[in-house]
Amino acid sequence: MTAAWLLLSLLSALGFYLASPHQRLWPRAHGHAGVLRIAATLCAAAAIAAGSVAMGVTAGVFSVLTAIMLAAVLLPWLDAWRQLRGEPREAGGHVD
Repeated sequence: MTAAWLLLSLLSALGFYLASPHQRLWPRAHGHAGVLRIAATLCAAAAIAAGSVAMGVTAGVFSVLTAIMLAAVLLPWLDAWRQLRGEPREAGGHVD
């Protein structure tokens, strides 16, 4: 059951992030933002239910929300890192 709420929490955060207009991980997701938000909300609700069954209501809710927040913090960093790795660096961009 722990794997279920963790996976659902990560999918929820990913869905909310992909629905954001500022994300660059999957540009084609912008046209599906509404569907992604609904799916992310359903994943979050299912994760809270699974976490509550696995650990009890209080621990389950807080554990699921903590996992969602962790993924919500890491996804923009992953996006920025991918953008920096993919773009060629300009020569002479360093200021002495």
